[in-house]
Amino acid sequence: MKIASDRTGNFRSASSEAGCIKSIGRRLARFGRSAVAALAAASALVAAAPAQNPNILFILADDMGVGDVSALNPKSAWKTPYLDRLAREGITFTDAHSASGVCTPSRYTFLTGRYSWRSKMKRGVLQGYSPALIEPGRLTLPAFLRQHGYTTAVVGKWHLGLDWAKTGPQAEAVDFAKPFSAGPLAHGFDRFFGISASLDMPPYVWLRDDRATRVPTGTIGDSPAPKLWRGGPIADDFKMDDVQTRFTDESLAFLEQRAAARDGKPFFLYVPLASPHTPVLPTGKFDGATKTTPYGDFVAQVDADIGRILDALDRHGMAKNTLVIFTADNGFAPPGGLDGLTKIGHDPSAGYRGCKADVFEGGHRVPFLARWPGVAQAGTRCDVTVGQLDLFATCAEILGAKIPDDAAEDSVSFLSLLRGKNAPRSAPLVNHSADGQFAIREGKWKLILYPGSGGWSPPTANPTQWLKAERADLSKLPPFQLYDLAADPAETKNLAAAHPEIVQRLGRAMRELIERGRSTPGAPQKNAEGPWPQIAWMEKFK
Repeated sequence: MKIASDRTGNFRSASSEAGCIKSIGRRLARFGRSAVAALAAASALVAAAPAQNPNILFILADDMGVGDVSALNPKSAWKTPYLDRLAREGITFTDAHSASGVCTPSRYTFLTGRYSWRSKMKRGVLQGYSPALIEPGRLTLPAFLRQHGYTTAVVGKWHLGLDWAKTGPQAEAVDFAKPFSAGPLAHGFDRFFGISASLDMPPYVWLRDDRATRVPTGTIGDSPAPKLWRGGPIADDFKMDDVQTRFTDESLAFLEQRAAARDGKPFFLYVPLASPHTPVLPTGKFDGATKTTPYGDFVAQVDADIGRILDALDRHGMAKNTLVIFTADNGFAPPGGLDGLTKIGHDPSAGYRGCKADVFEGGHRVPFLARWPGVAQAGTRCDVTVGQLDLFATCAEILGAKIPDDAAEDSVSFLSLLRGKNAPRSAPLVNHSADGQFAIREGKWKLILYPGSGGWSPPTANPTQWLKAERADLSKLPPFQLYDLAADPAETKNLAAAHPEIVQRLGRAMRELIERGRSTPGAPQKNAEGPWPQIAWMEKFK
């Protein structure tokens, strides 16, 4: 039975609505033109309602700053016409966040609706040979959607670990001829095509469903930035330059298959790109196209490929019933060529402090564009705080379905925001750095429970060659940082000493949501055991 939504958000049978309209029409027909007009208006209301649950297309760029989308940055050194089109045709969320400043945690949090630091991984990222991170039996967004009739697919960079078949105890001792387990197919996806981790991490093999398409027979050496990758085994059908285009082609093939199926099933297509993350590899006509830097050219290529996907939705008649979301897993990564961008006046963080890996805004404030014809008003902006993990609860509300207590513990629906009704997020939003440091956000206030960036930007305890920062003595800095993001979005003035009561309130809130195992209403849950050196601050908030 096809489902439609009424104006109150309740779900009912579209066929029963149509029958009701026909009945009204028969009874009113004898009253002439006024009745015909009334019938036409009522029929238009039914036609405007979605005929079925929406398709969901979620595109996740890799290491793209909020300032890299020209619709979000008037000073951008290049244009992103297809992303700008998405902004014109949908809602631009200007206060949107990934859960972390780095790749793996953001992906775990988005797919589970649960903060990644509740898992066994408290900091850092996985590698291409790492074992699976998502716990067996944990309900994921694709599994939840599949329970409600969706066809699900992922095309792109997985980066959540795989349980490879092994030939020995070493991480790299993999039997590529055998299937792996605990991958996308074990966590709710019907099909998968992609790579195991970032494009600068071996092994360099294509993966389809639960196995490598070919056994690697060669090796590739290290490459310097911006064509940055680590050396390792590579299959003879794998070329670095082909990855961005191949992901797009596979996404288009999936859409074509769904259009041909005509089975009435909605789809969830997750497209986690491997770009513009290093290696920075603009190809063909995009190499030099923006006359800026290779990174700018690569962003232009990503933008054009998103345009190809949007055009495919139009071509197959899917656009009107598809919720499209574009965002990024974290902020800009300096290895992509920060020095060159600085020289041409382009700020990939658009004035926000920091970059990838940081708990500062530049680490996790990301582009977030949502288009849903007939529901989301085109050309609008929303300044309410949202997190990528909130898609899980949003989908549940769209479906009118309940999420079990032991799933999506930190996800808050933003369906009302898509419908144009602005209301603040009902729970604090937590951000996490590469080093495992926390920030908690509530309204205009942001409390960082650490004296530094928690990542690569100064002040940092772990300097990187990319930013040329010196190692800071964090013991000489205030232990906490409090920022009023409404007045100071660049996080320049620490107000912790001036507002100790706000520090205490947010610190206690952070402690409580850690100890409860969730930040939303429901039965308390358990966090995975693991080293928590970064939460020594909890003793100060009792």
